[in-house]
Amino acid sequence: MLSATCRRLARALRRPCALSAVAGRFLQVPGARLCSDQSERAEQPHTFHPALLQFLVCPLSKKPLRYEASTNELVNEELGIAYPIIDGIPNMIPQAARTTRQNEKQEEAEQP
Repeated sequence: MLSATCRRLARALRRPCALSAVAGRFLQVPGARLCSDQSERAEQPHTFHPALLQFLVCPLSKKPLRYEASTNELVNEELGIAYPIIDGIPNMIPQAARTTRQNEKQEEAEQP
């Protein structure tokens, strides 16, 4: 099972510019294309790859997360928290998560 997971992760990371040179050396992904040109790297902002959602779970509830592109966060609907994504890297530290249910409660209170 672990080897299948590693293969899926390797396929997700084989996209152009998905790996830095250091990460490529440590992961040793055969066939992965690395960004060697600085101008190519500067054109592409650090974005989150939604393919990684099949590997990421909430560290608190161990449930799958949903990617919210408008806020650039990973959302756990069950707990009502959202983890920020900074430079394409999800910050999965529970203390860094913001609550999303406060906003829902405020909206419900405003509506008659």
